[in-house]
Amino acid sequence: MNKKVLDHYLQYSQFTYPGLYENYLKSLTNNIRELGLLVRKQLIHRTTLAAGNTGSNEDLKYGDMTKVPWSRQAEDDYFNTAVSIIAELFRRDSRGFTLKRKPQNKVVLTCRHTTLLMASILKAKGIPGRVRSGNASYFPEEKGLSSDHWINEYWSDKESRWIIIDVDGSLHNTGFDMYDLPPDAFDYPAKAWLAIREGKVDADHFWNAKPAAGLKVVGWALFYDFHCLMNNEIVYLHSPAYLYSKWDSLTEDDRLELDKLAKIMLDPEKNFDRLAQIWEVNRKYRILKGGLL
Repeated sequence: MNKKVLDHYLQYSQFTYPGLYENYLKSLTNNIRELGLLVRKQLIHRTTLAAGNTGSNEDLKYGDMTKVPWSRQAEDDYFNTAVSIIAELFRRDSRGFTLKRKPQNKVVLTCRHTTLLMASILKAKGIPGRVRSGNASYFPEEKGLSSDHWINEYWSDKESRWIIIDVDGSLHNTGFDMYDLPPDAFDYPAKAWLAIREGKVDADHFWNAKPAAGLKVVGWALFYDFHCLMNNEIVYLHSPAYLYSKWDSLTEDDRLELDKLAKIMLDPEKNFDRLAQIWEVNRKYRILKGGLL
């Protein structure tokens, strides 16, 4: 693997920077599976909170939701960076990352935020790590559809490959090893976009929690993933300003332009310099809109 690429993924972003908690993160276990479980036990997904002690939480593996304050809501808007999440975890339980965290002291966050924590810890430990955005169809409750999802990848020197891990989904029974997912298990948006464009898959197979479905869902993920590859793990609300109100009315020229980006993103290592050049010069892909932007 190109050293320049690995060095890039050792760098913190504004979202993964742990601040004064860096040494604390270094002190955590070096075992990836134990580390993933530790991260997962600090958080409650908002859909789990809404479902209570039913469905995937019938066995209370995510904690007893009746113990969570009735006023607690999804907290994605409050804690958008690793350092803010870590600080809040300490505020709610001074032990920090602990497997004994009570449900009422967990933070209600979704998969993007789980990946931020995991990437921050990996980088703190000197392990090249990155966040990836796309869709996943391996959750039984999704009934064969591919829902929006974020995962991590880390570089293994021992095996000379990127290992795909899904910490947020690691407690689900998916039939996969969630700490070494096969490359085709996760629907990366570049591949999904091109498959839709070539008529190989139905666009409505892909959906997200807005709720929305179709090519625009994959288009959103394509830009999330592009920014992730460049160490800029943008929030769900943000989209390229030039496309912000156009996702339902893309022109063929728009689609052809995104085809080109998707083809480059199919192999981010081989095409890293091209991606970096696009990142540095293409204002359309960098200037975002959404939320307060």
